[in-house]
Amino acid sequence: DVQLVESGGGSVQVGGSLRLSCVASGDTISRYCMGWIRMAPGKEFEGVAALDTDGRTTYPDSVKGRFTISKDAAKGTLYLQMSGLEPEDTAMYYCAAGLGRCTWYDMHHWGKGTQVTVS
Repeated sequence: DVQLVESGGGSVQVGGSLRLSCVASGDTISRYCMGWIRMAPGKEFEGVAALDTDGRTTYPDSVKGRFTISKDAAKGTLYLQMSGLEPEDTAMYYCAAGLGRCTWYDMHHWGKGTQVTVS
């Protein structure tokens, strides 16, 4: 199974940018649908980016145009470039991976998360 470790979170001002990274081990990320999922206190989890094995990306309207998901398969690393950050983006961000259908609900492998705080 793939193991995922996120980094790059932190505190940023409104309108700022951050790039999250997720290093995978144990398997090649090329096999997986990869994504980023966030959870804020008192809220349901929200998928914010997905990247399927053919390179297609999916974003919810809440982040479209502000977040970009990408990967470097050779490095086994997934990225999430975030810009135009808003207080509503404050959450714990998890890197996730799944085999089969590329939906956030089918991403069963999660990292431990990295906190993003926007104020």
